Amino acid sequence: MLPPTFLLVTPFSPSLFAAEDSCLSKTFYGNYGGQAVFLPDAVCFDAHSSQFASGSVVPLDGAQQLVWVQHKAVEQSLKDNAKDESNLDLLFDRLSAPPAADANQEVFAPSEYEVLHRTETAALLSVSSAAARTIDTLLPRFWKSTLLPTSPVPFLPVPAPAVDRVKELLQTFKFDPVVASIVNNISVSQMRKDIRWLTGEDGVSGIVSRHSFSEGSRTAAAWLKDQFEETGAACELKPFLIGFAPNVVCRYPATENTTATVLLSAHYDSRGSFGSTRAPGGDDDGSGTVSLLGIARTIKRKGLTFRSNVELVAFAGEEQGLYGSKGYSRELREAGANITVMIQADMLAYHAPGEPAQLGLPATIGTTEVTQLVANASAIYSPELKVGFTSACCSDHQSFHEQGFPATQVFERAGPIVDPFYHNSGDLSERDGYDLEQVKSIAKVQFATLLHAAGFDTPH
Repeated sequence: MLPPTFLLVTPFSPSLFAAEDSCLSKTFYGNYGGQAVFLPDAVCFDAHSSQFASGSVVPLDGAQQLVWVQHKAVEQSLKDNAKDESNLDLLFDRLSAPPAADANQEVFAPSEYEVLHRTETAALLSVSSAAARTIDTLLPRFWKSTLLPTSPVPFLPVPAPAVDRVKELLQTFKFDPVVASIVNNISVSQMRKDIRWLTGEDGVSGIVSRHSFSEGSRTAAAWLKDQFEETGAACELKPFLIGFAPNVVCRYPATENTTATVLLSAHYDSRGSFGSTRAPGGDDDGSGTVSLLGIARTIKRKGLTFRSNVELVAFAGEEQGLYGSKGYSRELREAGANITVMIQADMLAYHAPGEPAQLGLPATIGTTEVTQLVANASAIYSPELKVGFTSACCSDHQSFHEQGFPATQVFERAGPIVDPFYHNSGDLSERDGYDLEQVKSIAKVQFATLLHAAGFDTPH
């Protein structure tokens, strides 16, 4: 007998939504690490029970804010060196334990949270609204939280015409010497200045943390807006939730009459060690952010104009559950935006000892054709990169993919996360393994894809 109110957690598959009148599509609460969450009634559940190969029914009794926490894909060596960071019990201890003397965090009574569903790599929690907004500061560093929406969300597959446009790009994608000349012009020395400003290593910016709620994140947002505007973009600081730093949305208008838009993004917010207010985020995701700045500065230096619209976007709220990108992608969907491709850059800089420079592409969430387009661009314009897939999912591209936009991600490694300073207050640029040449190589891939997808002109 099913409880009167319950959640269904089951492996995600588009086939669950195959029927146009499927009641499941009206009770969908999102895809979390490959697990779909539904809030169906008993009639809907019984009608579709044959589609559920596995899963669990989670009773709900006065649930508060629902939060999904997921263990990130990290290299075994990192787990061995920080065993407690893979232990979810550490989170439950922290939720009700007194904070460290220097920690800027809240304390939550045991009654303020409940564990509804748990596996070795994920859990679904019911927590108070206060705990939900700051739970990322309590998580062991290999875990990431995502708040579930308060009402069902539509499942929006990428429509066939949008995929067909990417397929057309794939068919015509070939080496262009002008593109090669442009992307090779990205400046590593300028990226070094930019990342040191964002991390506070230069002693000038004064930034200690770029956590989404920190003053440093707002300082960074204003600075990023100024930097992008200096390259000719029209920029806007776009709030999405009270308390969070804003998204920085910058646009280069099309020279032709079109609504088509190519969007490159990164997240500029960061996360530090538990109990520390320092969160410099040099790799995660200062590296992706400076790749956008490197592209923007090259756009100005080369005097480029684009035949399609181009947007460079720095998101906040990624570390708390993709909040900034969820808000902006929903806004674009409601406006009927025409996105040709979207590419998110998250963690581009760390280079493990003895490993070649790499480019990791998403093994799960993303549009296969866009991922292939990026792989082709790498083979042509950054052949020094060894390309493969990563299970280190998911960044802000997921928000766009779930809104039916063709999207993918670029990452620093064809494999799990290996950066020993991941989600750590020591995530600085001046350290062994931090490789801005690798950032440039991946930025060349992003930029080349943009140039081919948007079309461009240079000054005569």
